[in-house]
Amino acid sequence: MSWNHFPYFALVAVLLWATGAYAAWKNKKHSPLVPLLQACWCFLVSLLPCGFHSNDHLCAPWAKRACGIRSSCPLPLVVYLRWRYKWILSFSTILATVFIMVNVLKPEIHNKTLMPALQSPWFAPHVIVYMFAYALLGAATVMAIYLLFIKKTPCTADEMDITDNLVYVGLSFMTLGMLMGAFWAKEAWGHYWAWDPKETWAAVTWFAYLCYVHFRRSRPYNLRPALYMLIVSFLLLQMCWWGINYLPAAQGTSVHTYNLS
Repeated sequence: MSWNHFPYFALVAVLLWATGAYAAWKNKKHSPLVPLLQACWCFLVSLLPCGFHSNDHLCAPWAKRACGIRSSCPLPLVVYLRWRYKWILSFSTILATVFIMVNVLKPEIHNKTLMPALQSPWFAPHVIVYMFAYALLGAATVMAIYLLFIKKTPCTADEMDITDNLVYVGLSFMTLGMLMGAFWAKEAWGHYWAWDPKETWAAVTWFAYLCYVHFRRSRPYNLRPALYMLIVSFLLLQMCWWGINYLPAAQGTSVHTYNLS
């Protein structure tokens, strides 16, 4: 199996995932699990032959997008099984479709190999854990936007439990990802933290979500400011993810600016 087969597996996986999401909305107790698990299997099979280049070096752009596809499928399933948030399945269907379209429309990203500094065992888990965090925090932001601007009735504490749970788990993954990134940096560049632009914005984002958690714990009934804090935090996360690529300070000097061959 090669990259030529990826779109077919991806299409089947998205259709299965959408079927499971629809069954969940229809309050089917057990039927969503079968197509959802089948979709996870299809994603896994489609990615297995694509994770390594011919010289056994992971491709940096593909690794990030592959992790995005993985995090948009199994992780929401765990969230659904734990809290029964039906909407998370629809959200993840859209997210998986976006990542798949990027890979199908940009096939050239699959032939680029990693620079030596990225050929570390910490690279893959660092990216995977961070993508898990991005998926969960993105879902929390979608919920915050709904509660602030779309929902007609006032927000309730029960609805805030949804955003809180997603942020707690997402922030945990983000913290774990930062620790893995520190170990990776020590191995690759000789130091755990250097206040590189990427690292600086990662710290800013981490503190922003930590402020949200503390605000929710100290003022549990002050809901609207907390939701606005969540949206601002996600905007900071976008800056950390791809916005730093446009900063003058990151051009040519950042260790997170990778030269791919």
